[in-house]
Amino acid sequence: MADFPPTRASLLVRLRDARDADAWAHFVQLYAPLVYGYARKQGLQDADAADFCQDVLRIVAGAIGKLEYDPERGAFRNWLFTIVRRKLINWRAAQRIRVTASGDEETQRLIEQMPAADGDVDQWETEWQRSVFAWACEQVRRDVAEKSWLAFWKTAVDGLPGKQVASELGLSVAAVYIARSRILARLKELAQTAHD
Repeated sequence: MADFPPTRASLLVRLRDARDADAWAHFVQLYAPLVYGYARKQGLQDADAADFCQDVLRIVAGAIGKLEYDPERGAFRNWLFTIVRRKLINWRAAQRIRVTASGDEETQRLIEQMPAADGDVDQWETEWQRSVFAWACEQVRRDVAEKSWLAFWKTAVDGLPGKQVASELGLSVAAVYIARSRILARLKELAQTAHD
């Protein structure tokens, strides 16, 4: 999968205005699935991961006005990952306290087997890339014909030969590769501008 660009400073500046609903909607659309997905992979159940995600977004909303973003010092998603890690450490500590207080040994054992709070930076990066890719696919799919989308998906993602896809969709092989090329170009363009 391609490398995705860093968060645009323009979005971060816009987020400082709590009334900029478009900026916040864009931010949540990009980052909520990332945080939620990471939490789930760290062992949180659906409801806990959803609450965790909301807590992280609330922390970001409170801290974004004080953030002095300097891309030379690091990517925004690294700052966000720091928040996620700290929140996960606190969440797990609170869970241990609740379980220890309840005296339920089986639940205590399960919590102790959860993945380390530090998480895996590579997993965070992978989740980031998947999140941006999924968002870009959602945007592009709305704007292209179904056969074009299927031609792209079957060749680029499923790895099927163009000739086979052309036969399945009733298209020429050239039409399959043109659709694939155009959609890939649009996805790359969206990935580059995802944060404007």
